[in-house]
Amino acid sequence: MTVANASSRNEHAPRISCIVCAYDEAPRIAAVLKVAAAHPMLAELIVVDDGSTDNTAEVVRQFPSVRLIERATNGGKSLAIADGIAAAQCEFLMLLDADLKGLSPDNLSALAAPVLSGRAEVSMSLRQNSLLIFRALGIDFVSGERVVRKTLLETVLADIQRLPRFGIEVFMNRRIIERRLRIAVIHWPHVTQARKTEKLGYWQGVRAEWRMITDLLKAIYPLALISQTLRLLSLRITEGRAPFAARMSRASTTPR
Repeated sequence: MTVANASSRNEHAPRISCIVCAYDEAPRIAAVLKVAAAHPMLAELIVVDDGSTDNTAEVVRQFPSVRLIERATNGGKSLAIADGIAAAQCEFLMLLDADLKGLSPDNLSALAAPVLSGRAEVSMSLRQNSLLIFRALGIDFVSGERVVRKTLLETVLADIQRLPRFGIEVFMNRRIIERRLRIAVIHWPHVTQARKTEKLGYWQGVRAEWRMITDLLKAIYPLALISQTLRLLSLRITEGRAPFAARMSRASTTPR
């Protein structure tokens, strides 16, 4: 093999560790793993089972290529992500939620491409059922699907371990803003995330959603949240479909 051929092959070699954190996701996680485990851009797939009380771990074991980390007790998403980062071997991290529906290989390719090509330092998904205000703005500041360099997070694992249970996305946002990293927002028009009311039933799901919101507010005050969202927007690059608000504006000015 010539040096040139070796260099070209290395450029296209998988350099992404994919981390999926799960708590009681046995009915849903297989759909995500079927896509991620077979994707050629992912060098490794790590699932952190955050103390599940169902058979999530047994479902994961059906995928021999997946590395399973089992936490003895449920510590929350921030701790689970920290465990996944500590185990990851690659230059880039892809973070995926375990309860996605409609996920395709093209979605993962689109999420990875801007970061691997250098057009952006961070990519985030914008799902079909993201909140309307997020779709209107063109960014979901708590998106659980991201690609980042491992160096953004591996040096601050102790800080991540001290976060509230659901503080990891806000924490990442702060580091992105501090470093003024370019963000690519990738629209996933056919992908949704299972709501807690769907998983747990209406009232139990509402309580779980409220606990998550309360936990989020421990990580960032409401006014700071607005400021953070606007600052993230200022770092967004043009990538894929135009933001919802821009499309609506163009539609309103188009002659009929």
